Order: sequence, then structure tokens, then C-alpha cells
Amino acid sequence: MNILLFTILIWVGSFSAGFLGSLTGLGGGVVIVPLLTLVFGVDIRYAIGASLISVIATSSGAASAYVKEGYSNIRIGMFLEMATTIGAVVGAYLAGITPANIIAIIFGLVLLYSAAQTFRTRKGQHITNAPNKLAEKLRLNGNYPEKGKLQSYTMQNIPGGFGVCFTAGTLSGLLGIGGGAVKVLAMDQVMKIPFKVSATTSNFMIGVTAAASAGIYLSRGYIDPGLAMPVMLGVLLGSIFGAKVLAVASSHWLKLLFSIIILIMAFEMIKSGISRTI
Repeated sequence: MNILLFTILIWVGSFSAGFLGSLTGLGGGVVIVPLLTLVFGVDIRYAIGASLISVIATSSGAASAYVKEGYSNIRIGMFLEMATTIGAVVGAYLAGITPANIIAIIFGLVLLYSAAQTFRTRKGQHITNAPNKLAEKLRLNGNYPEKGKLQSYTMQNIPGGFGVCFTAGTLSGLLGIGGGAVKVLAMDQVMKIPFKVSATTSNFMIGVTAAASAGIYLSRGYIDPGLAMPVMLGVLLGSIFGAKVLAVASSHWLKLLFSIIILIMAFEMIKSGISRTI
């Protein structure tokens, strides 16, 4: 296979990854790493490096729109970035000393979690305005537009959410994914922040988290421009196209399709890791 054909196939695969990732809100990173590793035979660390670059690009593109619309809480995002950035550096360091087959097994388990996330039934909003001294001191409370009005909220359980975000950052640095699902879990379920604010603030954060670990991958030579460029462009365009399709597509069938693909990749990653063929 010549370089031109390989690049085109990488772009097509990345476009599909970005498209599928945007339809469920989990991002293209959960698809692109196993795709590059299992289908194209790319070393998993180079695949993670390319995925991190694509995460930075897609996050930067959407984050500005969410901030402008008033959903993202920048103060909460920057506060939690302290945890996710430290975790990302730790994860990137662990990636350098952890055997590739172990990384593959961990990635497979995270994929299983991601598949389950797509069918998780939300039990409604957990919005609360109960006083929280630490949140007030750090000015982490806020409001967001809802049905033409501003809905206020108060951040809760800050230490617990900070710890979960550290875990999300570690997974991002180790596996090359944005860790958005875990960050949303921290803000939505642990800190009781409205889901729309959690999801958009998470999107604002993942680019910074990925950038923190990408620097370490770059210093170790795991970011190949010839691989990262078509991956970034493919995932970015696929995400944009997926966002448009999402508005008119059936969410049930989209979730079913995504979960089937993710489950196949998860089992293949775990099998490859156990058999040490990766």
C-alpha cells in the first residue's frame, strides 16, 4: 500500500470515527485509537498521539460556540482543569512505562463503559441551589439559558468531583481520549451541575486536557505529523457532519449502531491485549 492510499484510508476512517463520536457525544477518540490499532496496524502509542491532536482540534471548534451561547461555565472548567491536567500528565507518563497489551486491555474496558453510557437513562436534572460555602468562596455557581429564562445552580461536593476529574485526566493521557464521559459524570452526578452545563463545560475542558498530555507524547516522538494530520482533519469534518445529522436522525438507532461498533472494538482490544498480539 502506497503512502497516498494509506493517508486517504486513514482520513476516511477518521471521518467515520468523528461522525459516530459526535452522534453520541463521546467524541471520536474512543473510535479512532482502536481503528488505527486494529485495522491499520498502527502502534498504539502513535495512535494515541494522533487521537490527542484530533481531540484538541474538535474541542476547540465546538467550545467557542457553547461559551457564546452561555452554557459553558468557564470558571468551573478552569478550576477542574487543575485536576484533569495533572491527571493527564500522570497518564501520559504511565503510557510510557506501561506495556502496550495492558494499555489495550484498559482501553477495551473503557470502551465497554462508553457503550453502556450511550444507553444510560437519566433520571432528570439534579439542579440544586442549596448553599455551598466552598463554591461561593471560589465563585463556582452560575446560571444557563433554559426555555427563555436563566436557570441558576449551585455546585456541590467539590472534593469528590475534583477527584473524579483527576481520573478522567489520567484516562485521557493514558488512552488518548478526551475523557468527556467521565467528566460529565463528575459534574452531573457528583457535583449536581445541570447536564447541559456539564456536557458543554466538559467539551471546553477536553482540549486543554489533551494538550497537557500531547506535549509529553510529542517529546517522546509518538506524534507523527503524517498520521496526525489526516486523523485530525477526518475527525474534525466527521464531527461537524455528525452534528448536522444528529438533528434529524433517530437517536435510538444511532445509539444501537454506535454501541455495536464499540462493543466489537472493545472485545477485539481486550483479546489482542490478552494474547499480546498488539
